[in-house]
Amino acid sequence: MADNWDDLVLDENFIRSAETTEPSARARMLAARWREEEPEPQPWRSDEPPAGWFFSKGRRRRWRRR
Repeated sequence: MADNWDDLVLDENFIRSAETTEPSARARMLAARWREEEPEPQPWRSDEPPAGWFFSKGRRRRWRRR
C-alpha cells in the first residue's frame, strides 16, 4: 500500500511556497500585552540609553574606583 506522502519532498522550495506564516513568539506576546493596555509612546532614538543599560554611568563610575 503506497502512501501519497512517500513522494513528498520537504525542501526549501516547499517551505517557501507556504501560503501562511506564523508570527514569532515575541510578536504574539507583545500583541497580547498591547490588547490589554496600549504601550506608552517611546522616542525612536533617544539621548539616554534604556533603563538598566549595561554600560550605564553608575557602572562606569564603579569601574573607575577599582
